[in-house]
Amino acid sequence: MRIAIGADHGGYELKQQIADFLIAQGHQVQDFGTHSPESVDYPDFAAPLARAVVAGEFERGILICGTGIGMSIAANKVRGARAALCTDCYMAHMSRQDNDANILCLGGRVLGLGLALDIVQVFLNSEFLGGHHTRRIGKIRALDDERG
Repeated sequence: MRIAIGADHGGYELKQQIADFLIAQGHQVQDFGTHSPESVDYPDFAAPLARAVVAGEFERGILICGTGIGMSIAANKVRGARAALCTDCYMAHMSRQDNDANILCLGGRVLGLGLALDIVQVFLNSEFLGGHHTRRIGKIRALDDERG
């Protein structure tokens, strides 16, 4: 699977560990930065990654900041992005199954490595159910259209 990954300084360390994990599993990973723990602004990484995922360059995206909140807010400003902040495996599964989330957001300062890797694994292995959920995703797309 082609996966885009990005972080700000608050998620830098976890990003590196997740990228290594994904590469070891045979995924193709593109790192959108940041490339050091120096302070940066999370929208500068969320927007390019979200645009690339929405454009179909990657099957999924992963964004990490201190809490995951800033990245999720910024990524969801990109039309077509469905970025889900997940703090456990159930949320990761449901974000894919019901919401067809295409970007996973994580908090580098609130999740331990083991749980973060479990969440990533569930997110990547869960599929969208479709059915009545498709209608709901259509309504989310309509909200994007309202924004202009």
